[in-house]
Amino acid sequence: MELIAELVPQGARVLDLGCGSGALLEHLQRQRGCSGYGIDVDDANVLACAQRGVDVIQLNLEEGLAMFGDRSFDVVLQLDTLQHLRNTEKMLRETARVGRIGIVSFPNFAHWPNRLRVATGRMPVTKVLPYEWYDTPNIRVGTYADFEVLARKEGLRILDSFGIQDGAVERRWPNLLASVAVFKFERA
Repeated sequence: MELIAELVPQGARVLDLGCGSGALLEHLQRQRGCSGYGIDVDDANVLACAQRGVDVIQLNLEEGLAMFGDRSFDVVLQLDTLQHLRNTEKMLRETARVGRIGIVSFPNFAHWPNRLRVATGRMPVTKVLPYEWYDTPNIRVGTYADFEVLARKEGLRILDSFGIQDGAVERRWPNLLASVAVFKFERA
């Protein structure tokens, strides 16, 4: 959480897509003087946000962000969310439209233990991908390198990127050595 929080400017207006219980947004409010909203579809998460004092909107992200104008927020967070969405490209465009800066993170399927597991004929089950193939909430998998290609296709300029492995930043070979990919971007 702290590695992501460091990417968010002090006092920023933040929209957290798929905010879960609101822990990160609460942290940003208390530690970095940020304001903003969380968005989540799950009733329990919306309640948890409200109990934390985090402003939250219950919304299915598949419906888009039409309720927000262009550049309504300084930062739009989309952490561990992209792999759950059917229309990834649309939500990435919406993230870039609504925020001056977008920050995404997702499980990096190209992490070497995942590659090894697939080479043995099985889908990986890890801390970051803790589900069997038949019960996963992830409807797609992607890699660090795949996102770089998608960002270019969508006209996004990557401002910073790195991988995370066991809570540490991996910049040298993130596509191979990191279990989580993180990208900070803006519209080109």
